[in-house]
Amino acid sequence: MTILKDTAATTGLRGPVDHGIRDQIIDAADEHFSHYGYAKTTVADLAKAIGFSKAYIYKFFDSKQAIGEAICAQCLGSVLASAQESVADGKSATDKFRRLFNKISTLSAELFFNDRKLYDIAAVSCAEQWPSSEAYQVQIAEMVAQIILEGRESGEFERKTPIDEAVRAIMLVFMPFMNPVMLQYNLDAIPDGRTEVLSLVLRSLAP
Repeated sequence: MTILKDTAATTGLRGPVDHGIRDQIIDAADEHFSHYGYAKTTVADLAKAIGFSKAYIYKFFDSKQAIGEAICAQCLGSVLASAQESVADGKSATDKFRRLFNKISTLSAELFFNDRKLYDIAAVSCAEQWPSSEAYQVQIAEMVAQIILEGRESGEFERKTPIDEAVRAIMLVFMPFMNPVMLQYNLDAIPDGRTEVLSLVLRSLAP
């Protein structure tokens, strides 16, 4: 699984990084969040579920948000891993670009319908700018930059626009299809609206 960069995977952690108890806490939290939602689950609920005291849980996480961060990092990391795998199979920069945003928006929409509670955690992370969601967007932007560079080298994309400007603009255009807070209001735009936006962006990148 792809691990999100920066401090996203370790934010709020205490004690040894590799520890079986931490994994038990995360598993219990994942189950509780899936059934009751992030907001309605307390650290006391998690402690009761795994037979530990709240104080013991706080030896591994400094807050409920830190537990949510760990779950969110896993979830978003899984989306990134799938996107990277899809992009790797692309035959051209244009194909890779389409694969990247098709995969991310499709998996995000599936999460909304199949595991709404987990989707809600991702939405909270984006709304509150948790390190996990910030790192997620940074890595997508890095993938976009790499694809643009490949497209310029192959002659598929124009070379006049500063690459950082192009990446920022593309990320802004696709936020409605990959940011959980915005995606929930744009589900009806998948796949037709997404395809139209993809085509428009690719035309703007043409030499």
